[in-house]
Amino acid sequence: MAKLPLIDIRPADKSSRSRKTTPSRASAARPTKRAIGATERRAAIVAAGLDEFTAKGFAATRLDDVAKRAGVAKGTIYLHFKDKEALFQELVRTALGPLVLRVSNPPIGEGAASARALMEGLADMFVREVIGTRRGDILRLIISEGGRFPVLSDFYYNEVIAHGIVGMRKLIDYGVARGEIRNPHVAEFPQLIAAPLVVAVIWQGLFAKHQPLDFAAMLRVHLDLIFNEGKAA
Repeated sequence: MAKLPLIDIRPADKSSRSRKTTPSRASAARPTKRAIGATERRAAIVAAGLDEFTAKGFAATRLDDVAKRAGVAKGTIYLHFKDKEALFQELVRTALGPLVLRVSNPPIGEGAASARALMEGLADMFVREVIGTRRGDILRLIISEGGRFPVLSDFYYNEVIAHGIVGMRKLIDYGVARGEIRNPHVAEFPQLIAAPLVVAVIWQGLFAKHQPLDFAAMLRVHLDLIFNEGKAA
């Protein structure tokens, strides 16, 4: 069965077994072996889909090959996904959904860290959890094939980019309100914050073997420009 690098398929917290409960509630709280098996198969299919998409591209990927890689019959895939597009959408949600939620809801407000510190934390998270990981492969796939498959790029925009822009704008507005960002027009272009993150993903996939980059240091220098600083805060 394919490795599952992005999907947590662990059963629910087993500590619930020690709680006093009625037999009916106990049985309802525990997933059946059949349900666990279905969850594992679905996760294996999504992981295999990632392998096939990144190796062959979206256009050349066949569900037959996904099934073989996942160790399931082709018909099993259709129990979970109606087509290749639906599989890709689930892959994006599974791999990037938790990160998107964190980016779109930065912990700003009274008593929060500085805007600079929050953006540095975001950059560190991106370096740690996207650049050089399988999540980075998804972004590179969108860049390479999104133009030929607008339905994919539209989905990615709605599920990932739009939420990321919301989070970036919140951070910029927060920084302007605190006096950390002196140019209020930065808020008109939240893409400025994300631009080096995209560059880092592309560089890692194509050119890192020729010239490795310290992505964390590069992102800090970029923030120096945003915050009009000559050194990190």
